[in-house]
Amino acid sequence: MYFVYLLKSLRNEKGYVGLTSKAVGKRLEEHNLGSNVWTRQNGPFRLVYYESYYCKQDASSRELFLKSGVGKKIKKLILGQITGE
Repeated sequence: MYFVYLLKSLRNEKGYVGLTSKAVGKRLEEHNLGSNVWTRQNGPFRLVYYESYYCKQDASSRELFLKSGVGKKIKKLILGQITGE
């Protein structure tokens, strides 16, 4: 099983889109421990949304979409960051 997830920074409200085969809660813990430079600088995070997929290719396509032009708008809607646009 693969998961595409959205995290929201409690520090600065920035969003993060990720893909994992781990349990989403476990991956959130890793991010909150500062598993990479970006999450170290922007954490702590809370899980806002996730989707599950059986196929890694489908999950990867969804992750890339959420990082694209239209996908970024959807991500902002989910994160509650759209204000009267």
